[in-house]
Amino acid sequence: MPTQSSLRLGAALCGALLLAGCANQLPQRSEHEERIERKLLSHSLQIDLGEPAMLDLPQRQVRIHDQKTFEISEFEVTRRYDRYTPYQPWRELYELPLGMVAVVAGLAANALNVAAFGTLPDLATEGWIDYGFAGLNPAMNIESNGRAQQNLARLDEQLKERRTEHSSLPWAERPVSVGTGARTYELLTDRHGVLHLNLLDSPFSLQDARVARLQLNVADPQDDTRAEAVLPVSRSLGGKLREAHDLVYADLESDEVGQWVHRVKRLAALGLEEEASELEQSLIELTRHDPELQREFLADLQKKAGRRAAVPSGD
Repeated sequence: MPTQSSLRLGAALCGALLLAGCANQLPQRSEHEERIERKLLSHSLQIDLGEPAMLDLPQRQVRIHDQKTFEISEFEVTRRYDRYTPYQPWRELYELPLGMVAVVAGLAANALNVAAFGTLPDLATEGWIDYGFAGLNPAMNIESNGRAQQNLARLDEQLKERRTEHSSLPWAERPVSVGTGARTYELLTDRHGVLHLNLLDSPFSLQDARVARLQLNVADPQDDTRAEAVLPVSRSLGGKLREAHDLVYADLESDEVGQWVHRVKRLAALGLEEEASELEQSLIELTRHDPELQREFLADLQKKAGRRAAVPSGD
């Protein structure tokens, strides 16, 4: 007499055999795609200090580039999938009668095909019979694309092309460390990767007028790529900076028109043309609501300094 454990073992084996034979295999499916791999070969940062080599004016535009070299590999990828219809026992309730009908229809189609001298398509003669026997098989469902499942059977990759690419992008809106000796400032480049240095502007101070050089450092935290450059500062610039600071930042409203003109003229004489033009525009804006005072300033500026300032439209 079989024991309870042997009955369970037999039931498990029967179930395993049933599940192993119930999948209705469908035609294999393939997918094709192209895949690109980018491998970083080298990475460097380049700091272009501009000309001249020594800083002799308060302002300088420094360009920074992020340069990379990649190995580009293009692959053609093919994935092949085994497809099958999973077995669901309750579907046999309607597949058995449908299978009987399909077998009868297939036999009738084959008989008709004989009379028609084999002109009927295979779908009518063989398809109905295959469909019918799948329905009559109690351990297999009729194939169904609608509920088919698939497993990856094989993955093929074929290398199409391998090449090297170089890129040079601006260090856009990224930090740059500027050292002036005892102090270090964190500045940002603009969207074109240009760092606008101005020793007369914040965060620099009059104490920085004594420095002999500026130390510029940039670093990419992703891979710790770094670059540094030294920009020497001329000895004469220190004196210019101290005088120019008073000319630019001393209170304008307490001065007379003649002192305004003197400040603009002196900045130009120091070779600080950009600062002189900026001060001109600041004074024009200051006198915007006093046309008579503005006309006096412009006339005196042209007479004593030989400068013809442009008044913004609308003033």
